[in-house]
Amino acid sequence: MDKKLLDVAVGRQKADLVIKNGQLVNVFTKEIYRGGVAVAGEKIAAVGDIDYTIGENTRIIDAQGNYITPGFIDGHIHPESSNLSIRSFAEAVLRHGTTTIMTDLHELGVVGGLEAIEAVLKENTTDLKIYFVVPSHVPFSPFLETSGGKFDLQIVQKALSRPDAVGLSECVGQYITRGFPGLMESIEYAKAHGKSIHGHLPDIKGPELNMCVAAGVRTDHESLSGDDAVERLRAGCHLMIREGSAAKNLKDCLQGILKNKMDTSRVSIITDDLHTIDLVDKGHLDQAVREALADGVDFATAIQMVTLNAARAYELDDQLGGLAPGRWADINITSGPEDFQVETVISNGKLIALYDQMQVHYPKAVHDSRLLHTVTLKNPITPESFAIKAPDGANKVNVQVMDTLPFIPITVGREAALDVKDGVVQCDVAQDVLYIAQVERYGKNGNIGKAFMGGFHLTRGAIASSVGHDNHNIIVLGTNFEDMALAVNRVAELNGGQVVADGGQIRAELAYEICGLLSDLPADELADKKRELNRVIHDMGCPISIPFMFLSFICLAAIPSFAVTDHGFIDVLQQKVIDPIISYS
Repeated sequence: MDKKLLDVAVGRQKADLVIKNGQLVNVFTKEIYRGGVAVAGEKIAAVGDIDYTIGENTRIIDAQGNYITPGFIDGHIHPESSNLSIRSFAEAVLRHGTTTIMTDLHELGVVGGLEAIEAVLKENTTDLKIYFVVPSHVPFSPFLETSGGKFDLQIVQKALSRPDAVGLSECVGQYITRGFPGLMESIEYAKAHGKSIHGHLPDIKGPELNMCVAAGVRTDHESLSGDDAVERLRAGCHLMIREGSAAKNLKDCLQGILKNKMDTSRVSIITDDLHTIDLVDKGHLDQAVREALADGVDFATAIQMVTLNAARAYELDDQLGGLAPGRWADINITSGPEDFQVETVISNGKLIALYDQMQVHYPKAVHDSRLLHTVTLKNPITPESFAIKAPDGANKVNVQVMDTLPFIPITVGREAALDVKDGVVQCDVAQDVLYIAQVERYGKNGNIGKAFMGGFHLTRGAIASSVGHDNHNIIVLGTNFEDMALAVNRVAELNGGQVVADGGQIRAELAYEICGLLSDLPADELADKKRELNRVIHDMGCPISIPFMFLSFICLAAIPSFAVTDHGFIDVLQQKVIDPIISYS
């Protein structure tokens, strides 16, 4: 029992820190009223009328009539998508009022298993709270891709024993409905040990949704429409509305909720995947609040959606998410709903940011050797490595092309007729049919999966990246085999990163030395380097604002409708490798 906390709460001792003269945003009652917050050590001791806690040595912050809110909580985020090392990431999000995240660090697990995840969690000596949501399985599709790390039932059990482990992450709906034994056993084990189950349920509806919820799934972050949102809430599933960089579903999901005047206590806003440039230019959950307000959500409810509701999803609302005695002293001072900005950030009772300026800095970590030098190509990569051979005697082939949608990296199919030259199928820039391939990068088998891609509209050159969900092999997209080989080999030389090649030269590059995923650069510097990558790719014809983030999802065999992995061209709905060539003449 914290005696000092109790003594400050009752008035026998004075507070260490007091925030006064503010408008308290009470997310428990959705009221806003005059008051303040008193802090003892790392916890909140009192709220409301806190003048009795002020003593001679109490530090006082005058809110000057601004709003006092809980620190923000992102209930589902993959920090790796920012490509920032964990300390750089923490600085970037704390600055915007996010004091807690729930994450599986799945991408690190894909590359280096539980050991890599634990090494990065050990690096987090920052003021950002990280709760570990254990990956339910790695790789996502064990028979369709090669990964560096692996999570099976035994490893899941070990990970769930960690004191910071709060749940089981990304339980894929199609795998639940098909009764994948390893996943079902992991779900049962997690439930038996009091851990929450978190779903990944794209295109799961009706009886299949009922089955997933009956299996124990508590949340889902894959709703794309108001109808999806309503169906999940009515099924008793906590709705995590995704408003990130690759997928923006807030407006559509809110329309269904507001139209039906639904209770929002089981609705939280999460970002899932956040691009560095968006984080630097727009913010994190503070930007989500601005968008929710613009979409018609009242101020107290919008704040509740990025605080208490996320804590409720993990049954942590007795510790996090609200301004109440005994909770962690995670507190923001913000301007009002008309021009919402986070002005002061306090985490664990410590002043972190003031008027968008960090008051603390976290030095670069000394990385565990297991996080470094993670790229090994089993075989030499040459232009011929990417050729898709036509059937003998073919002059023309009809192929299945996967197009990425321009607003979300979900793929749809179309057919295209392509020429054959010297027995090799030729891409066709005029039809926006490009070569795409994935090269296995862990030195295990040397696999190269190949397919045809649309939606990126490159007119020349190639781009390659060691960031590719959910296997993080090297994904390469291009108009010619020579630039593709150059880009892949340069990614390998960098030990991971992103590269743009054109005309036999490297036009832009960015190294990710940590697991081929992360950089130690500060957010501002990394964002500038990414802007240059984007500029070069846009000059090559691509209209997608964040092409590398979209490219990373083309490897994901868990979202519709097609993907490419090192095993080949994947029909996601059938969960099998298919031939991209349909017919020939």
